[in-house]
Amino acid sequence: IKNVYKSLKELPNLKKYLASFFLYSVGVQTIMYMAPLFAEKELKLGLSKLILTVLIIQLVAIPGSMLFAKLSELKGNIFSLITMVFIWIGICLIAYFIQTDIQFYILSFLVGMVMGGIQALSRATYSKLIPEDTIDHASYFSFYDVSYNVSIVVGTFAYGLVEHITGSMRNSALTLAVFFILGIIVLSQVKIAKAKYAK
Repeated sequence: IKNVYKSLKELPNLKKYLASFFLYSVGVQTIMYMAPLFAEKELKLGLSKLILTVLIIQLVAIPGSMLFAKLSELKGNIFSLITMVFIWIGICLIAYFIQTDIQFYILSFLVGMVMGGIQALSRATYSKLIPEDTIDHASYFSFYDVSYNVSIVVGTFAYGLVEHITGSMRNSALTLAVFFILGIIVLSQVKIAKAKYAK
């Protein structure tokens, strides 16, 4: 992992991608972990309704992944990822204003649409940016996994801190939108060789 970190100095494109991945993963993973608490605390949803939201997310995740995989074939991985991150920003904004269980079900539908797709496509995009001449793919993916896990810690800490300061998880949702916006800014600077899209 240390060697991979050092190699990023000579791989600016991969470095930018990892930075963007970290930023939007802060939002994605925190939403996935904190959504049940948000529904219970802010919307007073019971266990049965929370179970329904989980079912909605799981059922929608498969066609959502297929949809964005098709989009990546047509427009490229970066375009597809940016589109999904924009949807995640919309999810944060909706969460701030949401009031009813029906609205939360709609929000769950949106989460399901982008949940599986962004995880699968993020990993696939990363694999295309790893140096072709390396024989140590395991170390690169270990570094990727470390970035993923650290993003969970940072995200849940930021979420809890904002709630503690403001007294509302709605404000925490808006804070996550900031991470997504920063992620888009960095992600838009990442370039992938066209030849790699065919792989």
